[in-house]
Amino acid sequence: MCSRRAGRPLDAAKRAAIVETAAHHFFHHGFAATAIEQIATDAGVSKVTIYNQFGDKRALFAAAVECECEKMRGYFSLDAMPSGSIRQRLTAIGEAVVAFLARPEMIRFDRRIAAETEHEPTIGVAFLAAGPWRMKHAFAAYLSHEVEAGALRIADPLLAAEQFVSLCKGMGDLERRFGADVAAETVRERIEGAVEVFLAAYAAPTASHDHR
Repeated sequence: MCSRRAGRPLDAAKRAAIVETAAHHFFHHGFAATAIEQIATDAGVSKVTIYNQFGDKRALFAAAVECECEKMRGYFSLDAMPSGSIRQRLTAIGEAVVAFLARPEMIRFDRRIAAETEHEPTIGVAFLAAGPWRMKHAFAAYLSHEVEAGALRIADPLLAAEQFVSLCKGMGDLERRFGADVAAETVRERIEGAVEVFLAAYAAPTASHDHR
């Protein structure tokens, strides 16, 4: 659950409604075109309530991005991790990451935030801090667990996390950004190749049977 900001305690359901409504507006209309007044109206709360809980529009934006990305970070939890070999687990993670990033609303949001960042760089930094950077640390923590379990041998889990995600995406982000359709077979081949390369670099000797 997202951390609570300053202000009097707010009913969890009401707070969730605010954040979900804000996420909808930010993801569909961008940061600049989203008004706190509209979020308050749609969430059924007052503008004062939002400001009391989140402080300002940028903090609400960060909370919305953070909660959206929790859907992905939750996939890295040990309880949610599928059973099977390290190859199967990494493949499942790769599929989840690519599917998450390829959602139409995420592509639209990426375009809008990139455009708005040209005029206000702090918006881009707020997005990175609330979303991608937190997700990277969550994935790195999972990789560290696999190292401790003897499945992987990684000196820098944060770097390895970046490498794996980049390998899985391939040129997918660039292709979608410019309107190209990415075939499901291409996505599958990229993820399989990413897992193959990743394990060639990082599989522990005791996990060599997963590497074949």
